[in-house]
Amino acid sequence: MSAHKIIIAIDGYSSCGKSTLAKELARKLHYNFIDSGAMYRAITLYFIRNGVNVADTEAVNAAISDINLSFELNPQTRQSEICLNDENVEGYIRDMLVSDKVSEVAAIKAVRTFAVAQQKTMGKKKGIIMDGRDIGTSVFPGAELKIFMTADPDVRVMRRFKELHAINPHIGLDEIRHNLELRDYIDSTREESPLRRADDAILLDNSNMSREEQLRFVEQLVENLVTDKKSIAAN
Repeated sequence: MSAHKIIIAIDGYSSCGKSTLAKELARKLHYNFIDSGAMYRAITLYFIRNGVNVADTEAVNAAISDINLSFELNPQTRQSEICLNDENVEGYIRDMLVSDKVSEVAAIKAVRTFAVAQQKTMGKKKGIIMDGRDIGTSVFPGAELKIFMTADPDVRVMRRFKELHAINPHIGLDEIRHNLELRDYIDSTREESPLRRADDAILLDNSNMSREEQLRFVEQLVENLVTDKKSIAAN
């Protein structure tokens, strides 16, 4: 199967379970998982820590030149975690302060150019799964499999609430709903690589699906594609 590995691009709205699906699928297929959202969150964390003014082009460019992103494998969870300048920041990038700023930072052209260049390099050997907002449209428009994930807004709010409430028991549903609505608006209307479904992306609405059901659904899509590639190679 290694000779027939593909690139899988998973795009969609916040709190639709993109990373969860991507991680589980990567483990099943023995593919590399690249969390593009974690990359933008790490950049945002750097901007916050260093007081970078997103409206100051020179300050943004200077900050980017000082940023080094990498992934390291957590031996306990067997999952890749983002490192910012050799510091594992996985435990910091999910904070609401980062969540409130990440869409704004990710909309900056210089930031996207920096991140996309790294993402394209990561995909050269194929056998990867990457999730984000513009993977199937901008980063890997030639990906063999593109998934666009969505879910009912109320379902997304509750998923995000359950995720964050364990960390911050004082967080409210209205705060989360506002954050998701704002991110949706910024992601969908930004000038640079806006969130949209690629023409050849398969829509996956998982509002009423379990994690196991959506995993089996995508596994079947991958199996069909890889089987077709093997058949073509044999003829």
